[in-house]
Amino acid sequence: MTKPKPGLRPAIAHFSSGPCAKRPGWNPQALKDAVLGRSHRSKIGKARLKRAIDLTREVLRVPAAYRIGIVPASDTGAMEMALWSLLGARAVTMIAWESFGEGWVNDVVKELKLKDVSVLRAPYGELPDLANVDAASDVVFTWNGTTSGVRLRDAHWIAADRAGLTICDATSAAFAQPLDWAKLDVVTFSWQKALGGEAAHGMLILSPRAVERLEGYAPPWPLPKIFRLSKGGTLNAAIFEGETINTPSMLCVEDYIDALTWAQSIGGLDALMARANANAKVIADWVAATPWVDFLAADASVRSNTSVCLRIADAAIVARPPDAQAAFAKGLAAVLEKEGVGHDLGHYRDAPPGLRIWCGATVEARDLAALTHWLDWAFATAKDALAKAA
Repeated sequence: MTKPKPGLRPAIAHFSSGPCAKRPGWNPQALKDAVLGRSHRSKIGKARLKRAIDLTREVLRVPAAYRIGIVPASDTGAMEMALWSLLGARAVTMIAWESFGEGWVNDVVKELKLKDVSVLRAPYGELPDLANVDAASDVVFTWNGTTSGVRLRDAHWIAADRAGLTICDATSAAFAQPLDWAKLDVVTFSWQKALGGEAAHGMLILSPRAVERLEGYAPPWPLPKIFRLSKGGTLNAAIFEGETINTPSMLCVEDYIDALTWAQSIGGLDALMARANANAKVIADWVAATPWVDFLAADASVRSNTSVCLRIADAAIVARPPDAQAAFAKGLAAVLEKEGVGHDLGHYRDAPPGLRIWCGATVEARDLAALTHWLDWAFATAKDALAKAA
């Protein structure tokens, strides 16, 4: 017999892992002070860009000696700038346990064609063994695997006296997980992740050691204009004061400022992390009581509190061929989308089949709690349909 639909619906059904839900209470009026129809190089334009940088430093507690820049092309652009501008001076260790980490491996090995590269890999749902990372090499890694739901426990594996640079893609970790700045030389993220900002802009944060590399090393390959962080062997400091390389959307800048201001108003970074942890707990408690679903990450100590990735654990579904499992998971996401109770819940295209639920700070715990009832309804409905078709 078909299970009745739940009575309670999420007030905001946006659970995408990027672009993510807007902050609670957001509406277009929040952008009324955006600098529109003016040059981003005008005094007022540069002031708003600098405000975004300053608020980023305050909320993320970025050390004063670190440089923060707004760059083009989202987190991808920020990471590409770092890889193409900084690598090649010494050996490189690449760490990958999901699709975005694999993307950086591809860039370094197949595009930059660096020869002295070691790659540490782990399958989806696991972390590689980080105990023997070469501290003499530059190290490239994601902090939180957006497509696997696996994050780093900490940065203890990074040597304090390392000779190489650490380059960290933190796009689904920033504002939700503690970042150990003393262990990080380059950090990148995008506005549309943990704070629900709009797309196309990236943040690039450089430690003094990274700046020293930029000023003392020139890569042997040509750099496109939008990748150039230095001029004549000196850091282009203007980039880190609000003078962007290309034209930013001042509407998006204002939206990011609004999100950062909201973050401050609720208690800053501690409050953001607490909200993400509470949201992830809603899903964890539901998974613990629900036999048909489980986490992709078996080890609870490495489970993400933002991009929570789930697999279908029901024995009858697991026994089906992989393409049938994927079709079943996509069917669940499609039903929830059609009902308007859960948007963009499908697994990432390269990841194992399942569901992916964003639990960052801009999502409300009560909406996640309501979603779990709809997940159970969707699963029961899909199982009934399979039984009838058999």
